[in-house]
Amino acid sequence: VQLQASGGGLVQAGGSLRLSCAASGRTFSNYRMGWFRQAPGKEREFVAGSRWNGGGIVYYLDSVKGRFTISRDNAKNTVYLQMDSLKPEDTAVYYCGIRVAGEGGYAYWGQGTQVTVSS
Repeated sequence: VQLQASGGGLVQAGGSLRLSCAASGRTFSNYRMGWFRQAPGKEREFVAGSRWNGGGIVYYLDSVKGRFTISRDNAKNTVYLQMDSLKPEDTAVYYCGIRVAGEGGYAYWGQGTQVTVSS
């Protein structure tokens, strides 16, 4: 499976960006897509997780709740991350991933897209 992330860029604090991640290749019957990020010198952290194919709830890192919104288009095998009210501490490389039901954690990753928020 291939994951192609896009939408990163440079934005001022308080601005918005929308990330997209399209999956192609192997298909799965039930999976969740999510976003992680890694800032320089820090470990990769979970940001948001979409619902499974059949439903469920979404998950967010506490620090992005109310500012970020994850959504998913099953027909396009694409997940989005709408990021509003961006802060300099949101600066990181953002990665999308896939977690397949019954296979443990996120095992498939995209190449990452840089998000830089200036103060």
